[in-house]
Amino acid sequence: MDIEPSTDLSTQSGPASYAPESADRMPPSPREHLASPVTRAALRVQNTLLAAAREYLAEQGFVEMLPPVIGPVTDPGARGAKQVDVDYYGHRYKLMTSSILYKQAALTAFGRIFYVAPNVRLEPPETAGTGRHLAEFHQLDVEIADGDRADAMRTAEGVVTFAVARVVRDRSEELALLGRDPDAFAPLLDGPFGLITHTEAVATLAGLDHGQNPDAEIDWPGEKLLSEKADRPFFVTDYPKGSRGFYDKEDPRRPGVLNNFDLILPEGFGEVSSGSEREAEYRRIVARIRETGENPAKYEWYLELLRAGIPGSAGFGIGVERLTRYVSGLDHVWQAVAFPKLPGVVAP
Repeated sequence: MDIEPSTDLSTQSGPASYAPESADRMPPSPREHLASPVTRAALRVQNTLLAAAREYLAEQGFVEMLPPVIGPVTDPGARGAKQVDVDYYGHRYKLMTSSILYKQAALTAFGRIFYVAPNVRLEPPETAGTGRHLAEFHQLDVEIADGDRADAMRTAEGVVTFAVARVVRDRSEELALLGRDPDAFAPLLDGPFGLITHTEAVATLAGLDHGQNPDAEIDWPGEKLLSEKADRPFFVTDYPKGSRGFYDKEDPRRPGVLNNFDLILPEGFGEVSSGSEREAEYRRIVARIRETGENPAKYEWYLELLRAGIPGSAGFGIGVERLTRYVSGLDHVWQAVAFPKLPGVVAP
């Protein structure tokens, strides 16, 4: 798929900001932030996105469950972010960076589940200025028993399309206040989303004089370049083995290639979702954990579930604040959360 040039938004008014100061600064005081018309409008948009996502998933037979906040282990593949330890009755537990392991475990109860899950990742302080990183955020986490990557991608596209359409229908007043033209979503709503492989993305970036490592995840500058050239969301698939967590399933027909994906938003907003088919075979998971240099004993409870047998699955997580930022046309993801916590910035 060719990534089409993005719609020219240069003549459109930008999002409203905190007068008289620019919205490119750090968050203001909690009182000022919560009283801002921008914050109120963005949070109404977010409320509509979540309500629509819940409606869509319920209609597809998904059961919402409440995710854990702490556990003996959490997702090790958090892209360089540090985990947070807490004392749990004399045991060292972790705040969740992702509920991926618990999503798989939950499939022993229901075949289709989702969470709206809080996550804490101590991102490097320099990411505070990227406009897209928070130390505390939420994900819409979805898992499908006996599903494959196509099922997960189809569901992710359905959730995003349904939720954005609901905002366009019901939140015109808020979009107008935010300076967000509803016509910007026409390519998204017309569908389908685009698709390129990781190899194609690397080649495209080479043509743009961006030296992307072919064995690694697409870095943020490269992701932004691809995103800026698109007018609708698109998937990047087939990341190389070693670039993602041990739970992403390797394609048995293509050794070294993972059956996974990212969903990239257009207009420079970047990645909003990651997902994959999951590895569910005990021996393969143990081998993959060892390949990462970790001790499988850390994952005892998870491995015991695998040994007993859990369904193969596929799933994804959508960043709630990132999706809100895109739909609202905000400069910074902190504008899409009531009590923002940026990397390296001490805040209430």
